[in-house]
Amino acid sequence: MTTAYVTHPRYVEHHLPEHPEHAGRIRAVWKRLDEDSQLAALQRVEARPATREQVLLVHDADYFALLERTSHMPITARLDPDTYANPVTFEIALLAAGGVIKAVDSVLSGTADNALAAIRPPGHHAIAGRGMGFCLFNNAAVAARYAQQAHGIERVAIVDYDVHHGNGTNDIFYDDPSVLFISLHQYPLYPMQGLADETGAGAGKGATINLPLPAGSGDAAYARAFSEVVEPALARFQPELLIVSAGHDAHWMDPLAGMNLSLTGFADLNARLNRMAVELGSRIVYVMEGGYNLDVLGYGWRNIARQLLGLAPDDPLGPAPASHEPDLSALLNRLSDLHHLR
Repeated sequence: MTTAYVTHPRYVEHHLPEHPEHAGRIRAVWKRLDEDSQLAALQRVEARPATREQVLLVHDADYFALLERTSHMPITARLDPDTYANPVTFEIALLAAGGVIKAVDSVLSGTADNALAAIRPPGHHAIAGRGMGFCLFNNAAVAARYAQQAHGIERVAIVDYDVHHGNGTNDIFYDDPSVLFISLHQYPLYPMQGLADETGAGAGKGATINLPLPAGSGDAAYARAFSEVVEPALARFQPELLIVSAGHDAHWMDPLAGMNLSLTGFADLNARLNRMAVELGSRIVYVMEGGYNLDVLGYGWRNIARQLLGLAPDDPLGPAPASHEPDLSALLNRLSDLHHLR
């Protein structure tokens, strides 16, 4: 099994001290991947910048030009209260989108069986016409559309288990039946989107599946959501490429949310997705999104790498403090009915 590990040393240059999405996040991932001798088997690949044409597969030209103009500003600019751009951010955002493109190239050209893209800034909140929620370009969406254009892939699935709804990815593909988007997220929580009845529009009706999970959901709740909704939907869609928007902010230690996943729970989700990719004959690529506890982020990405190589994951942080998980029966039954999954 060959696993491509795509990253770039310049990802640390997009930085704002005291901001949740800071350079220490990628350093935490690098540290845990570098210290594990068993991960020496990873095929290390350096990201290259996405081109303007590649970014414009999903983003507006006016927004691209606006972000490009920030590179000529001598100060850090705010695109919104949450999202910043310093004079090198435009270049780093291109490297982030390009890193996922490189991972897709690796798996679809056959040089790797699977891949992880340890990139930043994250992307799943970025809509076609603007960045938001710490995100500049929608890295997963750019890579999905690139896979279709450059490699002739017909069906791409994006599974987003970041604790925040992937509203940008949702909106970009909302009327597109060729991209299945599945988001599991805490609700209510920023960006206050992703209700169950948001299922797509026009020809894309049914190709968007939102699972708005209540606060406190943990390992058992996520496993049940995968068994009853995510896995049946993927099996029916039969994707040729599976992109995972892998945020680690649904962990019980994350400071920005209120979920109770453990590293063991995340590893179970990864195992399910990896197994489905094999069963469906699909290639799988993991893309770094959120996660704001550095220990969780580092160990979580180490587990992704270990699992892609066929190694056992671990959980040095342990389970969430004892709590009663919410009953998802009503939500999952409704989703099964909405999407005809039974």
